[in-house]
Amino acid sequence: MPDLEDVRASYDAVAERYAEEIGDELAGKPIDRALYGCLAELVGPDALVADVGCGPGHVTRYLADLGLTALGVDASPGMVEVARRRHPGLRFVVGTFGELPAGDGEWSGVVAAYALIHLDRDGRRAAALELARAVAASGWLLAAFHVSAAGQPTGSVKHVNTWWDIDVDLDFHFLDPVEVASDLQTAGFEIMSRVDREPWPEVEYPSRRSYLLARRR
Repeated sequence: MPDLEDVRASYDAVAERYAEEIGDELAGKPIDRALYGCLAELVGPDALVADVGCGPGHVTRYLADLGLTALGVDASPGMVEVARRRHPGLRFVVGTFGELPAGDGEWSGVVAAYALIHLDRDGRRAAALELARAVAASGWLLAAFHVSAAGQPTGSVKHVNTWWDIDVDLDFHFLDPVEVASDLQTAGFEIMSRVDREPWPEVEYPSRRSYLLARRR
């Protein structure tokens, strides 16, 4: 099983190509944009919202354009470098679910878009607790993740050795929304909405996806 350093090195290796391939994907994802808009309405103007697992920063940029004080966080220094270059004027820092760069209750909201999928169950439970620590009381979390795909049932793991012909060492977990919701509830969140959807044609990897919107108790 790849550890954090393998994940970090893999995303460092693909950072430039990832930005080219995925950095403009929100233009073709109306449901995602609507959910980010919902989060922005809930936390209010200028609220500090972290995009954890920000990659090349496209979601961070979208959150900022919605009027939020957006912070991008990623375990990969290579991704953070690309995000800073693509989105000057926004703040991006290196950080992990094991130790988020936030004081207790510092963030009004968090987006974790396809960031939990590289963690096993114990890692996801720990991440939920760390997210609960960083989010203010009555703050908000929006988590998105893969549920299943052809040949990848819910609960399975896909190991990837190459991505765009670049050597990587990554596990992608296809998660059960009920299980993820349970871990978030145990950590101190209240699930307010669950949205499941099919893959958007010709826009993204063809997986079924789930979005959990939760409020910090």
